[in-house]
Amino acid sequence: MYQLRPYQQEAVDAAVRFFQSKTEMNAIEVLPTGSGKSLVIADIANRLEGNTLVFQPSKEILQQNFDKLCSYGVLDCDIYSASFNRKRISRITFATIGSAINHIDEFKHFNNIIIDECHKVNANAGQYEEFIRKVQCKVLGLTATPYRLSTSSWGAMLKFITRTRPRIFSKVIYQVQIQTLLRMGYLAELEYYYTPAPLYDESNLKDNSTGAEYTDKSILEEYQRIDFYSWLVCIVKRVMQPKSGQKRNGILVFTRFLKEAERLANEIEGCAMVSGDTPKNERERILKAFKAGDLKVVVNVGVLTTGFDYPELDTVVMARPTKSLALWYQIVGRAIRPSPKKETGWVVDLCGNLNRFGKVQDLVLVEPKPNMWQVQSNGRQLTNTLF
Repeated sequence: MYQLRPYQQEAVDAAVRFFQSKTEMNAIEVLPTGSGKSLVIADIANRLEGNTLVFQPSKEILQQNFDKLCSYGVLDCDIYSASFNRKRISRITFATIGSAINHIDEFKHFNNIIIDECHKVNANAGQYEEFIRKVQCKVLGLTATPYRLSTSSWGAMLKFITRTRPRIFSKVIYQVQIQTLLRMGYLAELEYYYTPAPLYDESNLKDNSTGAEYTDKSILEEYQRIDFYSWLVCIVKRVMQPKSGQKRNGILVFTRFLKEAERLANEIEGCAMVSGDTPKNERERILKAFKAGDLKVVVNVGVLTTGFDYPELDTVVMARPTKSLALWYQIVGRAIRPSPKKETGWVVDLCGNLNRFGKVQDLVLVEPKPNMWQVQSNGRQLTNTLF
């Protein structure tokens, strides 16, 4: 049995009280990346009475959450997911929404629903909304990024998920700040380096139709104009041989397109590439070699932002611009998990994201009025305000 940290115990206790209460409102808990959310979920599910369904957005996260509960010695739990070729129901069932949505009747007797990464729940229709509406039991969501993109004729904004219209989650029952966990030593300190390519000009990037992200076309044109590909190779080589002389435990690079990822993998020895097209067995082989230290660099395209648990990782290279706060946070969060094998995590930003969002450790949840939550960075409001 694991010994919960104080904030984890507080989160579990708040969740159990919520499920035992008579309120009909659904709620969320906000726990930062690296805070041990899978352990919190396992303890909540184990303590609840009746049948509990735990949703995860991916096979990898489901496996982590399920394994954590099994490590408690809990036997009355199982998996309902086509990704595992396994659809079994128990007192505690870990599922993916895509597998459960077509068999809602099998879950009508469930008392509790827990949704991990609940920012993915779309309150305006969608599979989660349909499932929750038809099953009609109390729902608790957990996330590190409690906001969703919303677009309208007025423009685009990130909306705190308890402030959306329509809404599924109505209140925050527990939250802990990133700075609090840093002060307690539960997260690794981060050092940031902004090294834009020579002549890089963000004003050349164009917004897409929603105003919430840059277009592929404008990014590609800017990359080609400044030869971003050569700059990326140069920076990664420099990070592999830092002036301090102490080599990094692992370097994880995030790119927007396959082209720069392939260039990096071809020109740097000890570098491998993964993307959504990488076969499962090959991806697992690469990540196993990376964690073992046999590969020094992994460059990925569109994957490894969530569900990649490697606490020893100490260096992230952000080689893509984004207007997504959630993406920035999730990527930086790969280096924030503490480990005895690292003193500080490095975040190397090549595309202006640090100027746009600030440091992840400066993000705070603020409640200026009752239940009117928002995310701020150094006093600047980032949610519920137009881009």
